[in-house]
Amino acid sequence: MDDRIDLSVVIPARNEEAFIGRALRSVARQAWPLERLEALVVDNGSTDGTATIVEHLAPVLVPLRVVLVSEAKPGRSRAKNRGAAVATGDILLFLDADSVMAPTLAAEIIAHRHTGYPAGSVRVIAETTDFFDRWFFELMEIGKTSFRIRAQMLYCSREWFERSGGFDESLEIAEDREFLQRLQGRGVPVCHLTTSWIATSPRRLHRLPLRLGLVTTFLRWLLAELGIGRRWRY
Repeated sequence: MDDRIDLSVVIPARNEEAFIGRALRSVARQAWPLERLEALVVDNGSTDGTATIVEHLAPVLVPLRVVLVSEAKPGRSRAKNRGAAVATGDILLFLDADSVMAPTLAAEIIAHRHTGYPAGSVRVIAETTDFFDRWFFELMEIGKTSFRIRAQMLYCSREWFERSGGFDESLEIAEDREFLQRLQGRGVPVCHLTTSWIATSPRRLHRLPLRLGLVTTFLRWLLAELGIGRRWRY
């Protein structure tokens, strides 16, 4: 029996009890044999019920393999690297805990990998009907498609992830951008996958009144793209 895992979904989570169940269920809804997928939730020092929810869902989502990994020291890059170290799949997908995968995403990632792209960013949309939230993420997509900026949630073959040393754990933001730039610098073909998507919560855009969260988030991302403030707390 072939027990090979095609895709490992690594989900860093710190106090994400409100979202983690939705993220895991989206992995379990993939149009791909679930026994060929695995989801690794990295509990990054949570003080809420994140770990309990994962433990409860793990047997419910069989044949999807769900693994709870612990990384007590806070840090998204550190949590992602910890999950990747435990993963067994040929390809790694890094999914935010407040996000969900389109049902076709696993199949599209695997297809892109086999057509010559061992790594790539993934189209991200806002999980909302709000015009301004959706517009914000569409604006980010323009940067990825028109200016070839490879950033945000990404996939990478495990081979290239390990050869490149994983994420820079000193970074608080744009660790994905830095990692993909590093791959490109080594001549690795990096695509932007637009044939499927990840839908993410726009909650960060609502942290300030009068839509100021849109402005502050954009400015922080812009500075990070320019290499400024990547080690500032995010």
